Amino acid sequence: MSNQSPRRGMMPGGRNMRATEKAKDFKGSMMKLFSYMKRYKYRFLLMLVFAVLGTTFNIIGPKILGKATTELFNGLVAKVQGTGGIDFEKIGMILLGTLGLYLASAAFSFIQGFVMTGISNDVTYSLRKDISKKLNRLPLNYFESRTHGEILSRVTNDIDTLQVSLNQSITQLITSVTTLIGVVVMMLSINVWMTLITFLILPLSMAIIGAIMKRSQKYFRDQQSYLGRVNGQIEENYGGHNVVKVFNKEADTVEEFEKDNRKLYESAWKSQFFSGIMMPIMQFVGNLGYVMVALLGGIFAIRGAIEVGEIQSFFQYIRNFTQPIQQIAQVSNMLQSSAAASERVFEFLEEEEEDQKVENPVDITNLNGNVEFEHVKFGYDPEKIIVSDFSAKVKDGQKIAIVGPTGAGKTTMVKLLMRFYDVNGGSIKVDGHDLRDFNRSQLREMFGMVLQDTWLFSGTIMENIRYGRLDATDEEVIQAAKAAHIHHFITTQPGGYQMMLDEETSNISQGQKQLLTIARAILADNKILILDEATSSVDTRTEMQIQKAMDNLMKGRTSFVIAHRLSTIKDADLILVMKDGDIIEQGTHEQLLEADGFYAGLYNSQFEKMETA
Repeated sequence: MSNQSPRRGMMPGGRNMRATEKAKDFKGSMMKLFSYMKRYKYRFLLMLVFAVLGTTFNIIGPKILGKATTELFNGLVAKVQGTGGIDFEKIGMILLGTLGLYLASAAFSFIQGFVMTGISNDVTYSLRKDISKKLNRLPLNYFESRTHGEILSRVTNDIDTLQVSLNQSITQLITSVTTLIGVVVMMLSINVWMTLITFLILPLSMAIIGAIMKRSQKYFRDQQSYLGRVNGQIEENYGGHNVVKVFNKEADTVEEFEKDNRKLYESAWKSQFFSGIMMPIMQFVGNLGYVMVALLGGIFAIRGAIEVGEIQSFFQYIRNFTQPIQQIAQVSNMLQSSAAASERVFEFLEEEEEDQKVENPVDITNLNGNVEFEHVKFGYDPEKIIVSDFSAKVKDGQKIAIVGPTGAGKTTMVKLLMRFYDVNGGSIKVDGHDLRDFNRSQLREMFGMVLQDTWLFSGTIMENIRYGRLDATDEEVIQAAKAAHIHHFITTQPGGYQMMLDEETSNISQGQKQLLTIARAILADNKILILDEATSSVDTRTEMQIQKAMDNLMKGRTSFVIAHRLSTIKDADLILVMKDGDIIEQGTHEQLLEADGFYAGLYNSQFEKMETA
């Protein structure tokens, strides 16, 4: 799979990205997330205990401070009346006790924050690890039906959203609920009527929160969806910027990007707007509560029903009563974002996987490389069969060439042979064993592959060749490079085999990339070789050198060669001519020319083009 250009059938901008990937089930998404977090339940319980303790100590503080205010007020009254004075020692003891409570609350809150940060980091670490493992278990058609940017968005943006929201929202939710319950208890212990007046603001608060949540949820969902679209467009457009420029599609891609970016902007603006208006609205509602309690508290204080310090404490509790409601409203918006990200992540983790292992798998150790196609039937869509009846027998060590016009099914047969897809009918056998009787990973150990689209990674030339066999020595890597006729080029480069290839491998030519991938296949030394247009990106002289190296490499190994240049497969032991998914001719080069059929027509047309050129 190439990382150098947009995939076939994919327009720049990722137009075929599914627009249905939205968080639809808030409750179900959060349940999946909490179920995933069960492995951290003991640490979560520890965090819960410290959060409750920290909040509880913080709640008790205002009532004790109220006693200090009452003591100060009574002392001032006594001093004015000449019956006594202010007991500073008692006030000091009360303040020291309050300070101790607040210090304990801060310590518990610090520990709770430390534990929750660890949990959120571990959850996101585990999710990324699970996604990484999942990538290797997904069938090839998953990646062929989605943009790279869309998949990357699950690993980056969605996971980051979960990490931030977990670390903030869960802790805030616990402390807010604990604060709300504790404050209600403390207010009731001061005065029931004043508490009931305060409760009158609850229905109004809940109605406002409910209305805002109902309107904001879809915007948070759209924000995550369009963020994935924009990422997909950026990845594809910059990955294939050469193609975009060649076809003068800059304006089209910018227009497509602007359209989705505008939708992302609108959904993000609206979601943040609804999130932002929560606080001022709730503060306004809270101020209404202040006014009503001030009037009622003054009346009770005049009548001597409560002390002055208790009024002060009650005001603090009103603030602490409305604040957690506001925080819960804020958390609800964060949870909406979490649900949208969570559903996208778990949707990915729940995608149908390939069967990686089978019971009693065939051992590949003593296999030779005889391959048999028996009435193979296949279609990427089972309703649209493209290979209707493919049969062929290949003996160990033979060089088999597969030729035919574009769309004949040549590469499809290779994908079936590698078991990237399973056949819909018939079977493919290696030494008499059906491919479905092998573990996929072990089966693929038998194959070496060189594709038309090269793939190299950011690293040294030595590391890129050694990718074919990680335990190979430096000398073995060098020998493979010599066999691929790339050794001289490497030694003339700065650093030689330690020369770094950049991320896009743009510091070497396309033909040199192909030679490096061929050296990698030579190093792997597999029993069966697959060469899919392996020499299509090199000049004629280099092609002749590679052909000699390939002839040596393929001796004693079963080799499948897909080629458009028919001159390169004249010496094949068997040539399979495909058209519309079926073999219409087979034989050696000479036999097929003598038959004067479809192959002869293809060969002569290429020869005529060369003569004309």
